[in-house]
Amino acid sequence: MLHQPVLLERSLALLSPALTKNNALVVDATLGAGGHSYELLSHFPNIHLIGIDRDLTAIDHAKTRLAKFDGRITLVHAIYDQMPQVIAAAGYNGVDGILFDLGVSSMQLDESERGFAYAQDAPLDMRMDSTDGVTAAEVVNTFGGKELARIFREYGEERFASRIADRIIKEREIELFTNSSRLAEVIRESIPAATRRTGGHPAKRSFQALRIFINDEISILERAIPAALNILNQNGRMVVLSYHSLEDRIVKRSFTAVSTTSVPHGLPIEPTPADYRLLTRQSESASEQEISENPRATSVRLRAIEKVGGVAA
Repeated sequence: MLHQPVLLERSLALLSPALTKNNALVVDATLGAGGHSYELLSHFPNIHLIGIDRDLTAIDHAKTRLAKFDGRITLVHAIYDQMPQVIAAAGYNGVDGILFDLGVSSMQLDESERGFAYAQDAPLDMRMDSTDGVTAAEVVNTFGGKELARIFREYGEERFASRIADRIIKEREIELFTNSSRLAEVIRESIPAATRRTGGHPAKRSFQALRIFINDEISILERAIPAALNILNQNGRMVVLSYHSLEDRIVKRSFTAVSTTSVPHGLPIEPTPADYRLLTRQSESASEQEISENPRATSVRLRAIEKVGGVAA
C-alpha cells in the first residue's frame, strides 16, 4: 500500500519557487518509501533529487518506486545530519530545496517485524538502521530504572515515567522482554485506569520515547537543521514536517536564530538584514479533512524558511 505524503500540496507550493529553474537540486532528507520524492520529481521535471535515508530497506523500496526517474535521482544510505558530505560527494556545492519529514515512516510502521508499532506484536527492535545500534529489547532489559524513567519522561513527555520504569524492572526479573505486545501491556498496566480511558493507546508515548532514544533522533536533528541551512543556495528553501514537540522546538529555534538580526534594539546602528526569512510565521497544521483521510497528519507541524542572502557555506 502506497501512503499519501503528509501536507503534500503545501510542501510543494512552498518549495516551488526554488525548484522551477533548470537543474535545480533538491534533497529529500527522509526518503522513506519515496512518496514525497515521487511527487517532487513529477511536479518539477528539471530537478535532480538526492534522497537520503538511514534505512536500507527504505532505499530499496524507493528505488523501485522511483525507477521511472532513473538519471534524475541519487539515493544515499546515510543519516540526514551528514547532508553536507552527501551533496559534496555527489559533486554539488549547494542545494536549492530541502525537505524533512521527521519521525518514523509509514513504511516502517507497516513492517511489523521492525517493532515500532505498539499495536502489532513483533521483536523489540525499533532501529531505523537495522545494521547499527542497540535494540529496544537491549534498552528495556539492561538499563536502570532512573535511566528508563528519564527516557520516557524526556522523549515521550510521559508523566507516569517512573511508574512505568519500575514496572519494567520488576517484570524483566521474571522474564526478559522480547516482543512489543508484552511491553505494551506492561506499560498499559503501569498507568492508572482513569488515565487509560482517554488519549489513545497508553503505550504510545513510551514507544515513541524508546524510538527517539534508540535512533538518537534529537541530537541528530540538532546538528542536521543548521547544517542543512548552511548548504542552501541563495533563494533556496527548506520545509520541515515534525510530529513531536521536541522536534518542532529544535526547528523553530534554528529558524529563528538565522532569520533575526543580532543588533540589540535601540542602538544607533543600522541592522544588517538576516540571510534567511521565515515563510511560515507559526507552525502550520493539517486540515481536518486531511487528518480524516490520513491519520498520520494528526500531529504534524510544518515550518519553512528561505535563504535570501549570501551563498551556500
